[in-house]
Amino acid sequence: YGWVGGWVSEGGCAVSENPEFKPGSITVPVIFSLIFLLGTVGNGLVLAVLLRNGQMSYSTTNLFILNLSIADLFFIIFCVPFQATIYTLDGWVFGSFMCKVVHFFIYLTMYASSLTLAAVSVDRYLAIRYPLKSRDLRTARNAAGAIAVIWALSIIFAGPYLSYYQIVHYNGVPICMPIWEDRRRKIMDISSFVFGYLIPMAILSLAYARTIKFLWTSVDPIETISESKKAKRKVTKMIIIVAALFCLCWLPHHLIIMWFWFGHFPFIKATYVFRIVAHCMSYANSCLNPIVYALISKHFRKRFKQVFACLLKKKSKAVNNKVHVVHPPSSPLHSPRSRPPRVQRLGTSS
Repeated sequence: YGWVGGWVSEGGCAVSENPEFKPGSITVPVIFSLIFLLGTVGNGLVLAVLLRNGQMSYSTTNLFILNLSIADLFFIIFCVPFQATIYTLDGWVFGSFMCKVVHFFIYLTMYASSLTLAAVSVDRYLAIRYPLKSRDLRTARNAAGAIAVIWALSIIFAGPYLSYYQIVHYNGVPICMPIWEDRRRKIMDISSFVFGYLIPMAILSLAYARTIKFLWTSVDPIETISESKKAKRKVTKMIIIVAALFCLCWLPHHLIIMWFWFGHFPFIKATYVFRIVAHCMSYANSCLNPIVYALISKHFRKRFKQVFACLLKKKSKAVNNKVHVVHPPSSPLHSPRSRPPRVQRLGTSS
C-alpha cells in the first residue's frame, strides 16, 4: 500500500504520526515466522514428493501443482523475511535494490499463482468433461509450455514494479514505497487487480462451476462410478479448495487498494489493523496449499510419510556409519606410538 498519511506499510515501515501505536510490532513478525517455517517445509515436501517419484513427467495436474509450489517458495524466500521487518524496524534497511526486488517478487509470484490456478481449472474441466478427446491436448509437453507462458506473462506484468517502488525519506526515516504519480499508480494497481486477480478468478470460477455441474448431474450413482472417476473427483475437490483459499486470502488486499482509489480510505487505527490482517492473509496463502494436499489427498499423505521415512533412514544410517578411534591404555611395553589405534564402529562390540 505504501501511503504516507498517518500510516505507511506494505512496502515501507509501520510508521505513524502516533508511534506508540504499533499493534503489529510483535504479532506480525511471529505470524510471518510461522508462515516462513510452514511454507518452506510444506512446499519443500511437495517438491520432494513430485520430483522424487517422477510423476510430473506424465501428469499435467502435478506439473501445475509443482509450479504453484515453486511460486510459493519464491514468495516465501524473497518476500516474507524482508516484509516481516517493516513492523519492527524504524525504516527499510535493505537498500534501494532490495526495495525494488522484493516488491517485484511479490507481484511476480502473485501473477504466477493466479494464472496457474486458472490454467489448472481448465485442465481439470477438460479431464473430467472430455477425458478421451482432451488426451492429446493435456500432455506434459503442453503443460510445460503453458507454465512457460505463465511465467513470461508474470514477468511482463510484474516488471513495472521494479520502478514503482523506491526509497523515500519520511521524517528522516528511509521507507520503501511507491514513487509514481497518482495517475500512473492508479492504472498500475487497477491492472494488477484485473489481470492478477479478477480475470483468473473469473476463469477458474466458470471452469469449476461447469465441472461441478457435470460431476453431479451427468454421472451415474456413486456405487457405479469407476475408480478413475472417483480419483478425478478427489483431485478436483483438492484443487477447488486451493483456488478458493487463494481467492479469499488475496481478496482483502485488493479490496483495500480499490477502496483507496475509488472511495474514501481513512488513515485511522481501525483501518491500519485491517491492513495488517489483509497483509497476513495474503502472505499466509503461500503456506496453505501443502496443508490442503495432506488433508485431502491420501496419495500426498503417503508420499509425505515416505519422504520423512527416507530422511530419517538416511540420518540414522549416517550416524551408524560414523567411526571413532579408540586408543588402548598406554603401558611400558605398548606405548600409544608403538601400537596402531583400533577403529571401532558405533553400535558394535569390541
